[in-house]
Amino acid sequence: MLKIVGVMLSVIVIAFGCYALITENFEFMPHMLFFLGVLLMGLGVRELKVKRTTNAVVTILGSAFILFVAIYTF
Repeated sequence: MLKIVGVMLSVIVIAFGCYALITENFEFMPHMLFFLGVLLMGLGVRELKVKRTTNAVVTILGSAFILFVAIYTF
């Protein structure tokens, strides 16, 4: 289940990124950052399940920073 959600979030982030690069319209960047933060949070949870705590902590901290930036720029 978590893997399917990760793939869907990856597709959403890539779609927003390609749209921004092709059209040079960056108004959806906060949305892309939000989905990227959620994607990284899921990756951190997956790393915790596998008992890779160092990778999980770094990923979750990166996710928290990205989510902070996304919410701050809304």
